[in-house]
Amino acid sequence: MDLSANIPADLIKDGNEASFMADVVETSRTVPVIVDFWAPWCGPCKTLGPALEAAVTKARGKVKMVKIDVDQNQGIAGQLKIQSIPTVYAFVNGQPIDGFTGAQTPAAIDKFIAKVIAQSPAGEDEGLDEALVAAQQMFDDGEFADAAQTFAAILGEDEGNLNAIAGLARCHVALGEIEQAKAVLATVPAGKEGDAAILAVKAQIELGESAASAGDLDDLQARLDADPADNQARFELAEAMLAHKQTEAAIDQLLEIYRRDRDWNEAAAKNKLIKVFDSLGPKDPLALKGRRRLSSLAFA
Repeated sequence: MDLSANIPADLIKDGNEASFMADVVETSRTVPVIVDFWAPWCGPCKTLGPALEAAVTKARGKVKMVKIDVDQNQGIAGQLKIQSIPTVYAFVNGQPIDGFTGAQTPAAIDKFIAKVIAQSPAGEDEGLDEALVAAQQMFDDGEFADAAQTFAAILGEDEGNLNAIAGLARCHVALGEIEQAKAVLATVPAGKEGDAAILAVKAQIELGESAASAGDLDDLQARLDADPADNQARFELAEAMLAHKQTEAAIDQLLEIYRRDRDWNEAAAKNKLIKVFDSLGPKDPLALKGRRRLSSLAFA
């Protein structure tokens, strides 16, 4: 992934007392600014600084960073009462709104930055949207624990945010923490249970639980080869395929059952297909194609 794409050239810079008003105070009126107070002799600073830079870069311009060497800028350090380093402040709308002292884990840094982005001067809703984009990028990159921290930070600002609830639950599913995912889904506001993102996670959980008892792929394929009319074998094969992330092949098997006998086992194939489509989400290409094929068979 090219992290340099669409990232401002002045995303991370060295600051000083003369530039502080422009680099931090004024800039923070349009985009949050993280200020890292450090010194060359500070051991923890050498760890925290690069971690902060990585997190800010990953946020793709939603937050900027200014580095202040306290030895060279004792005046501004004194004004802000910097007593130990590293110290980090976040500025929004010209004012420090949050901060911390000492080294932090990458997950804690991501959570901190997500909270700051959520309070973006661009507006609360836009700030939350930007934080959601950052969290989703972490999820897509396979950084499930970091994404979970970020989604949780968003919920700290907006506890009923359905996309954040769904995102946090998906993170738990990806981490194999099914009970935690269910607990997150239990916080969905009343009347919002039918949201597409929420339904997708619920479907993922149910499919995952079914897949846990799936049979052996080779054995089931041998059963089906021996008797192509064995819908039960074909259905179990589809479940095993889902367990092995062979989603498209599983859809094909379930559609074949529906083509042969749409009412088999109380429309089990159709019900499972709908569950698979829900788990993929309304815009997923496999779901869109599968729904079209199902509709064609239904009206054939």
